Amino acid sequence: MSDRFTVRWTQTAVDDLLSIIDFVADRDGTGAAQHLYGQITRGVAGPETMPLRWRVVPELEAEGVDGYRELLVGPYRLMFAVRGVEVVLLTVLDGRRDLGELLIARALRERP
Repeated sequence: MSDRFTVRWTQTAVDDLLSIIDFVADRDGTGAAQHLYGQITRGVAGPETMPLRWRVVPELEAEGVDGYRELLVGPYRLMFAVRGVEVVLLTVLDGRRDLGELLIARALRERP
């Protein structure tokens, strides 16, 4: 296995991040939004080396699913999966919200 992994953002993760940044900019100003953006993008560099050191998503682990990990940046949860030498960033969520509720809302929004 390689010492370095490539981090790939899914479109969903990009959209999540932009939505969060827009919300923070509206609520707290552009300076706060820029600061948060920097924190999150710097944080994503962490899984480039040893991505399996990050914790398994607890709600999924409780259901016996251990293929998804997460990185915490403040209250935000960056969920990813390791696929070979690639770390696939799947979503960026506000950790203060219920994960089940967020995923149900997303599924209903994306339903065909």
